[in-house]
Amino acid sequence: MTTTPALVPLAQPRIRIPRSAKPGEVIEIRTLIEHPMESGIRGRQEGAAPRDMLTRLVVRMGGETVFAADLGNGTAANPYHVFFLRMERTSDLEFTWTDERGRVARATARVQVG
Repeated sequence: MTTTPALVPLAQPRIRIPRSAKPGEVIEIRTLIEHPMESGIRGRQEGAAPRDMLTRLVVRMGGETVFAADLGNGTAANPYHVFFLRMERTSDLEFTWTDERGRVARATARVQVG
């Protein structure tokens, strides 16, 4: 009888984002999440490492998707993303990472515009 190992929660992501912006200003947003991004192909003494991949990062502002990335075998461990966003009004951003097993990591940030 084989047992499936318990799912370990995803790491808490890190977000670097300005707290405030001027109307119309373009801000830089940086994200990092610690994750092995193991493809299941890489060999080791005990055999191939089990597959463990994040599949998607979605960023929403006011419920609307403003950035999305599909992640795959070519994605390095500890995925780091940088993107730019024009801020017109004070907004809450929601960051969601999803993996192949359905685990989810979330983070939120608020940018005050004025």
